[in-house]
Amino acid sequence: MPVKGLLAFAACLVLFRPAQAEEPRLVVALETSMGSVRAELYPEVAPKTVANFLAYVNSGFYDDTVFHRVIEGFVVQGGGFTPELVPKPTRKPVRIETKNGMSNERGTVAMARQMGRDTATSQFFINLKPNTTLDRGALQFGYTVFGRVIEGMEVVDRISRVQTSRRGRMQDVPILPVFLETARME
Repeated sequence: MPVKGLLAFAACLVLFRPAQAEEPRLVVALETSMGSVRAELYPEVAPKTVANFLAYVNSGFYDDTVFHRVIEGFVVQGGGFTPELVPKPTRKPVRIETKNGMSNERGTVAMARQMGRDTATSQFFINLKPNTTLDRGALQFGYTVFGRVIEGMEVVDRISRVQTSRRGRMQDVPILPVFLETARME
């Protein structure tokens, strides 16, 4: 076969090769009292955090909980309290994974934690704006980003605008509860 013909044949092979199958995405559907939110999880950058979150999802832990901390222009946080604001018993804390190159950008999902380094359990938050002050820095551990909202950010924004108040020692608690009705793998 002449070189020209060989080149044309090779070009056809490249143009008509079968499409590569996309990696399956890990998606969790959050049904809230204000609408549906879908989030893609990133096990390749935060494997322990994603495994921890999915253990809670798969056990039904998040069902019938509330978003207990809502700060417009900052975060919407949930995953740890009953509607009566009683903390749910959690699993052992997960090791922080903030050296993963992810930033707390608008729409990202991150693990909430206590003051210590490896203290994240079940609570998570969705960033409403770029919150780079929550990223790992020279003097702080940061908060592990492990996913991103892919559908329903308008629902998260709607949740962020509910009226809040102080309840006991907790601040920024929605006056009318915002429920996380179910969390399921798709």
